Amino acid sequence: MNKFLALLFFVLLLNCKEKTINISKDITFDKQMDISYGNDSEQKLDLYIPKNTQQNKDLFIIIHGGGWKGGNKSQLTYFTLSMMEKFPKCVFANINYRLASENRFGIPNQTDDIDNVILFLEKTLKYKPNIILLGNSAGGHLSMLYSYKFDDNKRIKAVVNIVGPADLSDPNFKNYYDYSFVENHLVDPAILSKGISIEDYASPVYWITKNASPTISFYGNNDTVIPLSQKKILDSALNKNGILNQSFEFPGGHLDWGNEKNASFVIHSVSEFLMHTDKK
Repeated sequence: MNKFLALLFFVLLLNCKEKTINISKDITFDKQMDISYGNDSEQKLDLYIPKNTQQNKDLFIIIHGGGWKGGNKSQLTYFTLSMMEKFPKCVFANINYRLASENRFGIPNQTDDIDNVILFLEKTLKYKPNIILLGNSAGGHLSMLYSYKFDDNKRIKAVVNIVGPADLSDPNFKNYYDYSFVENHLVDPAILSKGISIEDYASPVYWITKNASPTISFYGNNDTVIPLSQKKILDSALNKNGILNQSFEFPGGHLDWGNEKNASFVIHSVSEFLMHTDKK
């Protein structure tokens, strides 16, 4: 374990049974773990609210990856803690969602769960925050898809897409080892309008308009899951519609965004990007 993860793991252990978590001497959050936001056992979230700050702060919703059928919010706990250090005045919700299986489609369940989380948190926080959706892999995809297609009330201030696919019809993405699951179990065919394919419906780029949320994306230059062709496709669609966006490559593969050096770069880049969204 590198020094970055070791430090965060130590902090987590010290605070695991407490109702507060001390990121540093001056940064403290109230925390609630495994809060239910729905009736399904998978509909859980961890909530971190900064102490001693004014209300109406921005909200990060953190969405894990796992091919839409696996993964857990615990995979992003360390990253969430490091984000809290960089954004000490923001609220953070690290969420689980209903996983897809051979007997349950991912969409619309998973995009509905993002909506359920937002409604739950608006009631819990007692205000309607500006929201940043941040996800990796499948979580990045869901962050984009929800924001571009399902955010009817325009509550999403920005999207942070970390190694998420934006165009599921991209021939290069079809080399994904589990693409048959995407074809057969990601989208419930019953929700499709006539004339639209599963790949298009589930592709965030298909829904980008001039009202899409500002988006920052990150890609591994040696990622065998999400090809770099996705970067060009997403950049082009956002630019065509005049949407504020940035994209970056980092050294390594699909999971290497989370190592100490790359994670620090991601967090710094997100911070700089959100400053630009604040000026809009």
